[in-house]
Amino acid sequence: MSQKISVGIDIGTYQIKVVVSESVLTEDGSYSPKIIATGEAESKGLRHGYIINIADVTRCIKLAVAQAEKNAKIKIRKGYISIGGIGLSSMISKGSVMTTRADMEITDLDVKNVLAEAEASLPASALLNKQIIQVIPQAFKIDGQLLMGRPVGMKGTKLEAKVLFIVSLRQHFSDILKAVEDANIDIIDVIPSPIAASIVSLTKSQKIAGCILVNIGSETVSLAVFENNIPISLEVFPIGSADITNDIALGFRIPITEAENIKLGCTGEMPYQKKKLDEIILARLSDIFELIEAHLKKIGRSGLLPAGIILTGGGSGIDTIEDIARASLKLPSKVSCVDVMTALKNSHLQDSYWSVAYGLSVFGLNLNDEESSTEIFNVAKDTTNKAFKGMSDWFKKFLP
Repeated sequence: MSQKISVGIDIGTYQIKVVVSESVLTEDGSYSPKIIATGEAESKGLRHGYIINIADVTRCIKLAVAQAEKNAKIKIRKGYISIGGIGLSSMISKGSVMTTRADMEITDLDVKNVLAEAEASLPASALLNKQIIQVIPQAFKIDGQLLMGRPVGMKGTKLEAKVLFIVSLRQHFSDILKAVEDANIDIIDVIPSPIAASIVSLTKSQKIAGCILVNIGSETVSLAVFENNIPISLEVFPIGSADITNDIALGFRIPITEAENIKLGCTGEMPYQKKKLDEIILARLSDIFELIEAHLKKIGRSGLLPAGIILTGGGSGIDTIEDIARASLKLPSKVSCVDVMTALKNSHLQDSYWSVAYGLSVFGLNLNDEESSTEIFNVAKDTTNKAFKGMSDWFKKFLP
């Protein structure tokens, strides 16, 4: 395997982050991702992850990419892009078809047909102004019998599928493409932010046992629930760590910047009443975890995820967040610590704040394909007049 470089661009509400990684040969003879450069810029033109000014977003992307180019000493021309925001969500549907071959052997065509049937079964109202960006089969049945593994090559008269559809607001998806392309970056693929973060934040064993990855961003909280090594649900809420900062600023009547430092415990001395601070933080975090708990109840997973809740994103840096999450959700809780190989000095990339951008770059390195047990159909379609180069239909990269 020759050297390969991959670029991930995380378009967040607070900051735009760029990670450049390369595939390097390790001592045990395997290839691993190594970060060779990063870039970041303050985000402008976004609100709750939704683009409100394309030109501002484009300028910020250019700044972050230029910084990464300077650090990597290469020209960045293409990359993997994240998509998040309050328009990102998921829905489940089912489909069934009769097999097409006379000998009843199931083919790729049958699988595509059953996925198309599942999509056709979605209510029209659910897809109003929405763009399907990924299709993830949850389970297949052949003649009523649950199948473990791929159906292609097996025999039966009827194929059924339970399918997860990840969707985004159509306008937001189109705006993301335009903002990046206007920054002179060719888009290889667009990946939902929670999926990208899971690549480096979760282990394979966690995803098999069942867990929920919660990314607490500045203005949004996104989550992805995993079981049997595949995502079974995805949701985004319009609340984030900035709301905690605002509550602290109002509670103590102090500037926002000082409130942010207090929230993250960055002040040397505590001139404010700790009990009151804890009450403010607890109240807002309780709101966040109530939304998460309601979602888990909705999908029938409340208290039923053995690997628990894994916290990531800038908001996960609050000292007491693990304890609050554990008490609120009745699940094991931990803050993600990303295992990073980097050529950078004084790197803080282990911080989960970088998990989406790093996950995107790792995603592009095509590592460990043989270990992937998940097939994801990428069906993101071009909503602009420019060509959008997507990945192959059979999307095989779910890294532990």
